[in-house]
Amino acid sequence: MFRTTRATALTALCCTVVGTGLTGCSDVRAGLDEVRSDLESAADEAATDGELFTGAKTLGVDGGSVNLSCSGAPADDRPVVLLMAGMGDGLDTLADLQAALGEKDRVCSYDRFGEGESDRPDGPQSIADSGKVLTAVLEDVSPDGPAVLVGHSLGGLIAARYAPDHRDRVAGLVLLDATSPTMLDDITGVIPESATGEGAEVREQNIALFEGENPEMIVIESDPEVGSAGDVPVEIIRHGVPYLGEVPEYGDDLERVWAEGQEKWRGLSSGSRLVTAEESGHYIHVDQPEIAVEAVRRVTGQAAER
Repeated sequence: MFRTTRATALTALCCTVVGTGLTGCSDVRAGLDEVRSDLESAADEAATDGELFTGAKTLGVDGGSVNLSCSGAPADDRPVVLLMAGMGDGLDTLADLQAALGEKDRVCSYDRFGEGESDRPDGPQSIADSGKVLTAVLEDVSPDGPAVLVGHSLGGLIAARYAPDHRDRVAGLVLLDATSPTMLDDITGVIPESATGEGAEVREQNIALFEGENPEMIVIESDPEVGSAGDVPVEIIRHGVPYLGEVPEYGDDLERVWAEGQEKWRGLSSGSRLVTAEESGHYIHVDQPEIAVEAVRRVTGQAAER
């Protein structure tokens, strides 16, 4: 999760953290607008709560409204798949992935408070607060059993923090270049307080973002402890294109700590697997969608056999 104001580095980094309309982020998502209609065109009017529905609906959570989308039909006792986008992204950024996975499985996605079409948060949020919203979503889309969580960037961090304390609700995990458990400490460890110029901007802006100056108003604290979710299937996929290296002076070390952060998530399960998407930047599901689809189907199949 990085953000900088440098024109070239911005293209590579801004989407990792927020991706909220900044130059360069629009380039990353140029093709995503074309697939929003994939789900909308197939959407029937949402059924009443508790019934299987296809399309979009709103879910009341803690006095607010959460935007929710589901597609595909349950098959062969396979768990529901729930997609979780990164910071600054709505569920529409996962539409292609949802459409592909929905050919074989029941797949849902949602906008956290502050993202997409969901309500804005009333005040600062924590990772635990996001977990409460996740529980409400899972109760609605997967009431009969645990689901496979697929999280990109911040969505991956939230999924990874949620799973160890909710083993009854999580059948497996796929982390797509997930934010590491110690990301803020990693950034400030690489870029010192004495940094000047663009390095200082990267440091200061990311501190602000992690302290809650972001669309979700979520405060993201570093915590090196990674809880165990037992032996559930977990696939961790990290980017292979070293885009963080575009940050002058500090880029190589930022790539190093990102890779180390992905290794930390292996502690989630004795059944974890870490791979590199060699031709992908941060948006693995856009750059190499086949890798994401295969990983989710593999984890879903393993979860169904347990």
